[in-house]
Amino acid sequence: MTRRTHAALAAALAATLTLGLGACSNDKSDGGSDAAPSDGKGPGAASGSVIGGTPAKGGTLTVLTNQDFAHLDPARSWVVPHMDFGTRLIYRTLTTFKAEPGAAGSEIVPDLATDLGKSSDGGKVWTFTLKDGLKYEDGSPIKAADIKYNVERSFSPDLTGGPDYAIQYLAGGENYKGPLNGEHLASIETPDDKTIVFHLKRPVAEFSSTVSLPTFSPVPQSQEKGTQYDARPFSSGPYKIETYDRGKQLVLVRNTNWDPATDTVRKAYPDKVVVTEGIKGGQADDRIIASDGADANAINMPWMAHETVAKVLPKPDVKSRMAAEVTGCTDMLYMNTSKAPFDDPKVREAMMWAVDREGQVTAFGGPAMADVATSYLPPSLTGGVKSDPLKVPAAGDPEKAKKLLQEAGKSDLKVSLTVSLGDKSRAEAIQQSLSKAGVQVTINTTDPSAFQDTVGDIKNAPDLTISGWCPDYPSGATFLPFQFDGRTIKEKGNQGNLSQFKDQATMDRMDQIAAMTDVNEANKAWQQLDQDLAKKAPAVPLIWQRRPLLVGTNVAGAFGNQGYAGMLDLGAIGLKDPAKGK
Repeated sequence: MTRRTHAALAAALAATLTLGLGACSNDKSDGGSDAAPSDGKGPGAASGSVIGGTPAKGGTLTVLTNQDFAHLDPARSWVVPHMDFGTRLIYRTLTTFKAEPGAAGSEIVPDLATDLGKSSDGGKVWTFTLKDGLKYEDGSPIKAADIKYNVERSFSPDLTGGPDYAIQYLAGGENYKGPLNGEHLASIETPDDKTIVFHLKRPVAEFSSTVSLPTFSPVPQSQEKGTQYDARPFSSGPYKIETYDRGKQLVLVRNTNWDPATDTVRKAYPDKVVVTEGIKGGQADDRIIASDGADANAINMPWMAHETVAKVLPKPDVKSRMAAEVTGCTDMLYMNTSKAPFDDPKVREAMMWAVDREGQVTAFGGPAMADVATSYLPPSLTGGVKSDPLKVPAAGDPEKAKKLLQEAGKSDLKVSLTVSLGDKSRAEAIQQSLSKAGVQVTINTTDPSAFQDTVGDIKNAPDLTISGWCPDYPSGATFLPFQFDGRTIKEKGNQGNLSQFKDQATMDRMDQIAAMTDVNEANKAWQQLDQDLAKKAPAVPLIWQRRPLLVGTNVAGAFGNQGYAGMLDLGAIGLKDPAKGK
């Protein structure tokens, strides 16, 4: 999930909604198979359409969710729904995604910056100029030094969880530990209040996109509260926090010092946004289906629970309030390559043939909600064309898998599979398909809040786990290195490379691609590396999912933004009749 699965696809968050990376059930009799993700369509509102028309200004938008935010501190935010919430409502970044439905939502546009930046020194130096009239919630000016300060904060050992692009890209950051001890990075210059210059270790052709991440939003040093900044980030966006009772309720009200003349992206229709936390199970979905009273003004976060899809599709009036947006994310079965049996490439190849990916589609909700994944990179990163380097049947080939295991001398394998509680039905589908190849799978489920820590402890990591990844922006550089670069593995809190895959040839090629200054050339190289990696089989691609999104009857301007992995774009949403939302 990006972490946007971490990303990018935050299994710990998502699975508590019982959708997770998605335990879902849906049969074809409910009409869910009428449109498959591969054709760009889904149930309810078509991909790229807007639900409810254009909102009116005013009223209170209600957000129903089952748990608290992982992080609102922009230096720590790297979970899809919370990044969407923070960067659309509370703080701004140098650049951002356009607030439009369909493929246009993946386009990067200026935000705090006047343009997409100017590169020099062969792409190793990037300069951004801030717009005039930018202010914080107290009316004080937003300065370039504040963006520098927040980027520096992302290096702090205590402020964990956020994107680490700054750590990877900025020169001289190898041993830097953040600004809390008074030290600053020489590789970020602020010659005046409106200019910020980044000096990189190597050319980064897509750095204009990199600075769309929350890391590149402003935090004044005077507002520093360390780990407590999560509870009250200082607003540079259209809303500020009025109250925040963690785990219960967050209330946003208008930031009257936000100037819409400086912001071409955020519409800020509602007067107030109230997030109600701790909604159990599918109760949020049931409330939005009914849309009684204030629930007519409600959306859920992050997305609809899997049981609800079957309830919605047979009801035309409710189905018209639903969208199933393309995510650009890939769910995978990760194999722990650091130990037997998955340190053997032949065994990993056998798993590629043993897994029934059609069964994963069924478990997620059917072909209206997911498509069989045939590669690691999603179609959004391969020019819309599905790559299928191995030509493995979607239902698998147990007999071929058995033969490969026999050749490896590993017949009658016994392995463990650890999943977040919400992914249990998907784990059972894996268990069933692997049993046909003679592999016995023991399933272990963990509480969603402990899932990431469990699978991220490399010394005690399971043999197998289900998770996934979403790109932070449309580039293979935001996908393959985070998944399969052995240098990203962390002893604790390992987040992307859950396979613990470390292959020197792969890492060397990643370095070569990263040094390319031509974006198109680099994209082609990432696609070829994707195919090469499939033959080394560090993980089994499972599905490309859609986000099932549902809104109340009084909600307008609702669409999934592909830049935010199909989440509702909170920068454009509002109410049809604000008088009903007071």
